[in-house]
Amino acid sequence: MLSENVKSIKHMAFAVRDAKAALTTYAQFLGVPPDTVIHEYPMSRTRVALFDLGGIEYQLCESMDADGRFSEWIRERGHEGLHHICYAVDDIDAALEHAQANGAILRMCKACRVAGSHPHPEGFVAFLDNDAGGIEIELMQVYSAEELRQYQEVQGI
Repeated sequence: MLSENVKSIKHMAFAVRDAKAALTTYAQFLGVPPDTVIHEYPMSRTRVALFDLGGIEYQLCESMDADGRFSEWIRERGHEGLHHICYAVDDIDAALEHAQANGAILRMCKACRVAGSHPHPEGFVAFLDNDAGGIEIELMQVYSAEELRQYQEVQGI
């Protein structure tokens, strides 16, 4: 067990070559609305189709650059697939302390160039350099309403 404060799976992110094409497959076979919005994130240089299946957020992630995070992952493995699972935690600092006490190493966030807990659009996140069978591990302490307002204010959103 990673930590007693892991609440749930926040999202599962899949590395795909083409978010729109991958979304078409999910719409065809699983009933995901075909008009699901594909978001572009300039800071991380990704396109992401976001939708919910069975209470879990799915992210179909396409790098906008040939050397991007998801393109590189696909190239290394030779196929698209589950890139990482993000676990929602109550207290990211406690979760990281527990993980590191048990041998975890923090990975640098490629978009933010920060290792360890730092603000992201949905909450405070951190990535572990240890994977679980080839699946990367992300931890997220989802923002409270006030923390989200502060983040958006700082970002000019």
